[in-house]
Amino acid sequence: MNSGSLPTDSRGWVVWCWGIGGVLLLLAQALHRLTPRALEVFDGTLTAFQLAIAAIWTVFMLYAEAWRGFHLKFSPRVVARSSALVQDGRTWLALCAPAVAMGLLHGTPRRLLVSRLLFVGIVLLVVAVRFLPDPWRAIVDLGVVVGLGAGALSIVWHALQALNGNPPQIAADFPDQTAAA
Repeated sequence: MNSGSLPTDSRGWVVWCWGIGGVLLLLAQALHRLTPRALEVFDGTLTAFQLAIAAIWTVFMLYAEAWRGFHLKFSPRVVARSSALVQDGRTWLALCAPAVAMGLLHGTPRRLLVSRLLFVGIVLLVVAVRFLPDPWRAIVDLGVVVGLGAGALSIVWHALQALNGNPPQIAADFPDQTAAA
């Protein structure tokens, strides 16, 4: 499947936008939930040491989560998988487009394994962070909010690049078409 093709009909545009937009909606929900706690870092109660840790953590998350995780891998794959999904006529895949775009459904065995393990790992980290005492939870959430926000912008950037004729040069990792038929 060509991961670089854009939709040519209204159904295709709906699927493409649902795949990318659904992922962005999930990120927006997480940002909405985490931002108030992350902003507690700026309430004036942190020590100089805690502020330094917050700054280092935020820079680390910009690099590790936003740049390496999102911009170089996840974001282009979301756009590539949404673009490839446009060519598939199966309604159940179209309805699940955000999960397909994230690599949780309809992928090569390796893509499914990596995406699902990453998903479980993120869920476990979210649960673990909830047990952190203040102000450490706010410090962690600040880095996560900055990373997720930059990651969401990265998805938008890759989608705009695709719309301008420069699709992501990354495999969609869809299963072999002969095996799926």
